[in-house]
Amino acid sequence: MSAAPGVAIIGCGLIGQKRARALGPARLLACADVALPRAEQLARAAPGAVATTDWRAALGVPGVEIVVVATPNDRLAEISQAALEAGRHVLVEKPAARRARELQPVIAAAERAGRLARVGFNHRYHPAVRRARALHASGALGELMFVRGRYGHGGRPGYEREWRANPAVSGGGELIDQGVHLIDLARYFLGDFCAVTGFAHTYYWPMPVDDNGFMLLRTARQQAAFLHVSCTEWKNLFSLEIYGRDAKLHLDGLGGSYGVERLAYYQMLPEMGPPDTTIWEYPRGDESWQVEFAEFLEDIALGRPPAAGLADGLAALEIVEQIYAQSGYDYHA
Repeated sequence: MSAAPGVAIIGCGLIGQKRARALGPARLLACADVALPRAEQLARAAPGAVATTDWRAALGVPGVEIVVVATPNDRLAEISQAALEAGRHVLVEKPAARRARELQPVIAAAERAGRLARVGFNHRYHPAVRRARALHASGALGELMFVRGRYGHGGRPGYEREWRANPAVSGGGELIDQGVHLIDLARYFLGDFCAVTGFAHTYYWPMPVDDNGFMLLRTARQQAAFLHVSCTEWKNLFSLEIYGRDAKLHLDGLGGSYGVERLAYYQMLPEMGPPDTTIWEYPRGDESWQVEFAEFLEDIALGRPPAAGLADGLAALEIVEQIYAQSGYDYHA
């Protein structure tokens, strides 16, 4: 990889724009979007970058070594596979595909090409999550017992007409949208889940996909994750509680409409009762995108498998599919 690798961004909407701002030393060389004005707008910020509606043409722009795939869900796997087969490294936005079987050829393509692929689980890179991970690694929590997580937003006028409400494009509703972030964070701390139960349902929005998902996940060691995601959360919410035998962590807020990002560490005392409490706040803007991409550049330079790879995307999708099947949704038939 060159000192300033070239990047193509496929999908120039909100997430593609965030990715463009987080490239660090990398150079944006190509922007592709079905709406040419969006691609042109993003390319204007990088002198010399090519704007096109043809994502295949973007893969072939000289100097492109990394492809960021930030399209709606129905194109994620196809474009990622083609980019890997063209010899590019790939960062694909979550959920990486609409269903697990779409992701299998992508995994095979990465192995054949000897290229790295990362799934955009950027929540791992929020400062509160990073500190929580470090505290856990230090042994400060003791043996982990269970995780409780809630994540939700309230939608917006016309939400039921957006692509996320079309199961042919999205592959599902809130469970596959914000749900995969909570699943990934639960796996990040507890490991793989061997038992999956849950329920997805549409309570409010007039659309054929779920607007709430409830999960109870269990590891082979009987550690549990109880998770709820919602787009009927009228005050935006992010909350993740991690319970160990010796202490508890509570992460809440993601900045912006979710409130100031905060981590509380509750340390149990020998006499029990009220715990010693330490609280960290992170009022600055969201730097998770920059930190995540910087780690990916390091992965590529070192030939190191990404911490959040295609196997993590596959594991999250398999859990989503089990819950949809239990709930009677046939998005993945």
